[in-house]
Amino acid sequence: MTKLFFYQFLRFAAVGLSGTAVQYACVAIAIAASGNAATVFGSAIGYLLGSVVNYILNYFLTFDSGKSHMEAASKYFAVLGIGWCLSLGLMSMFVLHLDWNPWLSQLITTGIGLCWNFAGSKFWAFKDAPAKH
Repeated sequence: MTKLFFYQFLRFAAVGLSGTAVQYACVAIAIAASGNAATVFGSAIGYLLGSVVNYILNYFLTFDSGKSHMEAASKYFAVLGIGWCLSLGLMSMFVLHLDWNPWLSQLITTGIGLCWNFAGSKFWAFKDAPAKH
């Protein structure tokens, strides 16, 4: 069980790199266009765009889900909705209120979001139904 959990987490993180790349590209564009003030907005938009790519890859590659897309997607995007709020709140606090470096802020927020999104995905959104006896 522990080995499976570890490998599944690694697959989830690897899949997440695609969404993270989209998010970081949006942050870079926002900073280039408007400076640090636009970092939070770029991060929020990038999170949303990356989540669509991540759903598809996680459904098939990470969790090999047998759930309908209606059930899995609704739960997955509920988890990610909370994660998005967490990300937005942390980025706002770090960049706008604490005046931290935007890239350091994004890295810390990404790590926290990774843990939240994996836990919610594994234990709720893509969790297999218990076997019927």
